[in-house]
Amino acid sequence: MRPMAGRLGGFGSVVLSAVADMLFPPVCPGCRIAIGSLASVCPDCWASIGFIDRPYCEVLGLPFAYDQGPGALSPAAIADPPPFARLRAAVLYRGLAATFVASLKYSDRTDLSVLMAAWMGRAGADLIADADIVVPVPLHRGRLWRRRFNQSAELARHIVAAGGEVSERRAAPLAYSPLALVRVKPTRSQIGLGARERRENVRGAFQVPADRRAEIAGRRVLLVDDVFTTGATVSSATRTLMRGGAASVDVLTFARVAAEG
Repeated sequence: MRPMAGRLGGFGSVVLSAVADMLFPPVCPGCRIAIGSLASVCPDCWASIGFIDRPYCEVLGLPFAYDQGPGALSPAAIADPPPFARLRAAVLYRGLAATFVASLKYSDRTDLSVLMAAWMGRAGADLIADADIVVPVPLHRGRLWRRRFNQSAELARHIVAAGGEVSERRAAPLAYSPLALVRVKPTRSQIGLGARERRENVRGAFQVPADRRAEIAGRRVLLVDDVFTTGATVSSATRTLMRGGAASVDVLTFARVAAEG
């Protein structure tokens, strides 16, 4: 009887899924027209998104206008090397991509995190393969209470679920630790702040709790955030993780501005 029950249960799930598709057909999250499947966008919206592909700066992931050869670095990476090893972003922060970020962060559109994380997984495949543990940029507890969820943690969770299997580069499954890094300072919103103000705003904002240090000690950390603007937030978080014992830190974000501010 158990095998039959299992088959009926699976059949029931298929039926329920089909009924849900009829009652609530998938729509493009950009323009709301009907599309064939969830976690995707229509061709017109796809064409409007500025996906980041090579060639780009090997450290900051900043797109180049032309191929400058293997290992090429941007002037910003040479003049002011960041504390993290590598940064990758899926898309440029503009248009529909910026709308996705705002909708996830401020309009409770957590459904978008699946699609956004999938694009991040593509952009940061090498970083994910090299990582031992994924840590999201945290919110301060006051802001987390008001917002009810951390958008970076939502993205990180889906990235781990999709790319956490054992690979040739990683002997153990990819770990996820949303509590390895905490924000102890209730910082102002970074929106509207200049580069120097952003750095001051997040100075001393993060901490690795003593009871979490073993989770990152000697490990390659992949730090996940939604947007890279000037790098102040992820740089401050990276320094904290390195002081906490991390062997190295790479950064993966959904979007980034076209140039350093």
